[in-house]
Amino acid sequence: MGIKKIPLRQCVGCGEMKNKKEMIRVLKTSEDVMILDTTGRKNGRGAYICPSMECFKKAVKSKGLERSFKMSIPKEVYEALEREMEQFA
Repeated sequence: MGIKKIPLRQCVGCGEMKNKKEMIRVLKTSEDVMILDTTGRKNGRGAYICPSMECFKKAVKSKGLERSFKMSIPKEVYEALEREMEQFA
């Protein structure tokens, strides 16, 4: 038997490649609503971020989420995501 491949994803904040299960998925639904997907299984376009406030702040500053979703993100959405991220940090 071969070695099982571990899915890696790149953090939109720090740019490091990490195990998919270690990261938090930020999801854009078909209605253009941004939420945190803790299961990693919901439908929609996803971007991954490390579960630290430092990476979240880097992603906001470098506009990493805006690049991933190819759209501008309102300040209120960043504030809501920041409140949700505080639970994981």
